[in-house]
Amino acid sequence: MTATNATITITGQGGRPLRPLIEAAIQREIELLGIGVRRGEQRVAAFEQQHGLTSDEFLRRVQNDELVETLDTIEWIGELQMLDRLRDKATTLRGLHIAD
Repeated sequence: MTATNATITITGQGGRPLRPLIEAAIQREIELLGIGVRRGEQRVAAFEQQHGLTSDEFLRRVQNDELVETLDTIEWIGELQMLDRLRDKATTLRGLHIAD
Protein backbone atom coordinates (compact mmCIF):
# COMPACT_ATOMS: atom_id res chain seq x y z
CA MET A 1 0.00 0.00 0.00
CA THR A 2 1.37 3.40 -0.92
CA ALA A 3 1.33 6.11 1.72
CA THR A 4 -0.38 9.29 0.68
CA ASN A 5 -0.88 12.61 2.35
CA ALA A 6 -4.43 13.76 2.84
CA THR A 7 -5.80 16.96 4.23
CA ILE A 8 -9.19 17.45 5.80
CA THR A 9 -10.91 20.52 7.15
CA ILE A 10 -13.23 20.28 10.12
CA THR A 11 -15.57 23.08 11.07
CA GLY A 12 -17.94 23.30 13.98
CA GLN A 13 -20.67 25.47 15.32
CA GLY A 14 -20.22 27.52 18.44
CA GLY A 15 -17.16 29.04 19.96
CA ARG A 16 -15.71 25.90 21.52
CA PRO A 17 -12.20 25.03 20.25
CA LEU A 18 -12.24 21.82 18.24
CA ARG A 19 -8.55 20.90 18.39
CA PRO A 20 -8.52 19.61 22.02
CA LEU A 21 -11.70 17.62 21.40
CA ILE A 22 -10.31 16.02 18.24
CA GLU A 23 -6.93 15.31 19.81
CA ALA A 24 -8.61 13.65 22.82
CA ALA A 25 -10.85 11.56 20.54
CA ILE A 26 -7.86 10.39 18.50
CA GLN A 27 -5.88 9.58 21.64
CA ARG A 28 -8.79 7.61 23.09
CA GLU A 29 -9.14 5.62 19.86
CA ILE A 30 -5.40 4.83 19.95
CA GLU A 31 -5.81 3.60 23.53
CA LEU A 32 -8.79 1.42 22.58
CA LEU A 33 -6.88 -0.01 19.63
CA GLY A 34 -4.00 -0.78 22.00
CA ILE A 35 -6.37 -2.76 24.21
CA GLY A 36 -7.57 -4.66 21.15
CA VAL A 37 -4.00 -5.37 20.05
CA ARG A 38 -3.06 -6.73 23.47
CA ARG A 39 -6.14 -8.98 23.56
CA GLY A 40 -5.41 -10.19 20.04
CA GLU A 41 -1.80 -10.91 20.94
CA GLN A 42 -2.99 -12.97 23.91
CA ARG A 43 -5.36 -14.98 21.72
CA VAL A 44 -2.65 -15.55 19.10
CA ALA A 45 -0.20 -16.63 21.82
CA ALA A 46 -2.80 -19.14 23.06
CA PHE A 47 -3.12 -20.61 19.54
CA GLU A 48 0.67 -20.80 19.24
CA GLN A 49 0.99 -22.56 22.58
CA GLN A 50 -1.91 -24.92 21.90
CA HIS A 51 -0.51 -26.00 18.52
CA GLY A 52 3.21 -25.72 19.26
CA LEU A 53 3.74 -23.43 16.26
CA THR A 54 4.67 -19.82 15.78
CA SER A 55 2.17 -17.83 13.75
CA ASP A 56 4.76 -17.39 10.99
CA GLU A 57 5.23 -21.16 10.74
CA PHE A 58 1.46 -21.67 10.92
CA LEU A 59 0.88 -19.25 8.02
CA ARG A 60 3.65 -20.85 5.98
CA ARG A 61 2.09 -24.27 6.47
CA VAL A 62 -1.39 -22.94 5.62
CA GLN A 63 -0.08 -21.33 2.42
CA ASN A 64 1.59 -24.60 1.45
CA ASP A 65 -1.64 -26.56 2.13
CA GLU A 66 0.12 -28.58 4.83
CA LEU A 67 -2.67 -28.16 7.38
CA VAL A 68 -6.26 -29.31 7.34
CA GLU A 69 -8.71 -26.42 7.53
CA THR A 70 -10.57 -26.52 10.83
CA LEU A 71 -12.58 -24.04 12.85
CA ASP A 72 -9.44 -23.55 14.95
CA THR A 73 -7.23 -22.71 11.97
CA ILE A 74 -9.87 -20.34 10.58
CA GLU A 75 -10.11 -18.57 13.95
CA TRP A 76 -6.31 -18.30 14.17
CA ILE A 77 -6.10 -16.76 10.70
CA GLY A 78 -8.93 -14.38 11.62
CA GLU A 79 -7.13 -13.31 14.80
CA LEU A 80 -3.95 -12.63 12.84
CA GLN A 81 -5.83 -10.59 10.24
CA MET A 82 -7.65 -8.61 12.92
CA LEU A 83 -4.39 -7.97 14.75
CA ASP A 84 -2.83 -6.61 11.55
CA ARG A 85 -5.81 -4.30 10.96
CA LEU A 86 -5.76 -2.99 14.53
CA ARG A 87 -2.03 -2.32 14.37
CA ASP A 88 -2.39 -0.57 11.00
CA LYS A 89 -5.18 1.67 12.32
CA ALA A 90 -3.17 2.58 15.42
CA THR A 91 -0.10 3.38 13.30
CA THR A 92 -2.20 5.57 11.02
CA LEU A 93 -3.70 7.47 13.94
CA ARG A 94 -0.30 7.93 15.61
CA GLY A 95 0.96 9.45 12.36
CA LEU A 96 -1.72 12.15 12.22
CA HIS A 97 -0.72 15.77 12.58
CA ILE A 98 -3.28 18.43 13.30
CA ALA A 99 -2.22 21.59 11.51
CA ASP A 100 -2.85 25.00 13.00
